[in-house]
Amino acid sequence: MIYLILPRGSNFGWGVCGKYLVREISNLRQIKYVTEDFGVHDIGDEFEYYFLKNRLVDQRELIKIRSGVTKQVNSPILQAIGNQALMPWGPELQGTFKAGYTFFEENILNQEYIENGKRNFDLIITGSTWCEEVLKKHGLHNVTTIIQGIDQQLFNSFHSEKEIFKDKFLVFSGGKFEIRKGQDIVIRAYKVLQDRHQDVMLVNSWFNLWRDSMKTMSASPYIKCNIPSDDYVTGINNILTDNGIDVRRVITMLPRPNALMAQIYKNTDVGLFPNRCEGGTNLVLMEYMACGKPVIASYSSGHKDVINHNNALVIEKMKPIAIKRSEIKIAEWDDPDLDETVERLEWAYQHRDALRSYGLRAGNHLKNLTWKRCAKKFVEIIEEHTLHQKDIKPMNMLHVKPDECTVSS
Repeated sequence: MIYLILPRGSNFGWGVCGKYLVREISNLRQIKYVTEDFGVHDIGDEFEYYFLKNRLVDQRELIKIRSGVTKQVNSPILQAIGNQALMPWGPELQGTFKAGYTFFEENILNQEYIENGKRNFDLIITGSTWCEEVLKKHGLHNVTTIIQGIDQQLFNSFHSEKEIFKDKFLVFSGGKFEIRKGQDIVIRAYKVLQDRHQDVMLVNSWFNLWRDSMKTMSASPYIKCNIPSDDYVTGINNILTDNGIDVRRVITMLPRPNALMAQIYKNTDVGLFPNRCEGGTNLVLMEYMACGKPVIASYSSGHKDVINHNNALVIEKMKPIAIKRSEIKIAEWDDPDLDETVERLEWAYQHRDALRSYGLRAGNHLKNLTWKRCAKKFVEIIEEHTLHQKDIKPMNMLHVKPDECTVSS
C-alpha cells in the first residue's frame, strides 16, 4: 500500500501530473489517494473523475487525516512538495518512508529550506536534473530525479499532419502567461515573422489562474504589458495589439482539458518555447513533441532533459538575469537571446521539409517518456527505500502565496 498525497486537475501542470501518477501507480500497487475535494468540472472528464474518486482514501480516514487525528500510517508515502521551501503539500501525515516530489524555479535557497527538506522527507525526488543539481549545490544530497511522462493515447505522432489552416504557417505558444515562460520573447519574435510573411498565424494558450504571476510580465524588457483585469481573451489580445501584433491572425485560446490539446498541437507547424526557467521538463513542450511536431526551445534548466540538437531547434545564446522579490534576489535564470530566437523561427518558416524531420525525431524520442515508465520508477524507488526505514519526523502544512517578482540583467 502506498499513500499518494498529490494535487489533481486537468489544465495546470501539477494537476495533470497528480492524476496520471495516481492512475499509473494504482496499476502497479494498491494506493490510497489523498487530495483536495473535487468535482467533475475540476477533472474535465466524467470517466477520469469516477476513476480518481474510486482511488480516494475512504471518507472516515480522510477526515481523521485532515483533522490531525491520524498522524501516522504503516505505509510509505509519496507527497507533493509545494515549492522551493521544501514543505509538504497537503495534510500532515507520516509513514514508514516518505518521498517528496518537487518542481521549483527559485534556485537561490535559504538554509532553512534545506533543513525543511531534510526534516520532512526521507528522499526528495525532483522533476528535472536542474532541480536536483540546485539542491545538491545547497547541501541536500538525498535527492534523485524522475522525469514526467506523456499520455501516448492522447499525444502521439499518428496523423500529425495539419487538417486545417493548411495554407498558413502556425506558430504555437503555450504555458501560463508570466515572465518565466517567456511569452514576451514569443511576441517580439513572432512580430518579426508577421511583418515579413503574410501567411503566418499565432496560436496562444496562455491562460493563467494566478494573477500575481501574470503581473511578473510587467518586468519584461521586450514588450508593453498592461495586465487584463476583465475578459481574458480581450485582455491578451489587447496586449498583443499594443505590441504590434495583428490579432486578425491570432487565435487566443481559453483553458481546456489537457486531453483536448493534441488536436491543437497537430494543427500547428512549430512550437515556440523560449522559456527562461523550467523546474520540470515543461509538460506542454513534451506533449507537443510527442505529437511529432517540431519545437524551437531554450536549451536550459529542465528543457535539457528533453531536447537536444537532434530533436529540436535549440536556442543556446543566453544571458543571466536576476530574479528579485521585494528587492531580494531569489533566483538566477537564463534569458534566451531574442535575435537567435528570430533566426530559428525564420529558418523554420523557410525550411518546412527539414522542420518536419525534427518533428518526427521528437515524436520518436518522446515515445519512451511515458507516465507508465514514470510510475514504475517511483514504485521502484519507494520499495527500495522502504527496506531501509528511517525515523519519522514531524511535518508541517504548507500555505503558498505567490508574490510579484522583478527581473534585472
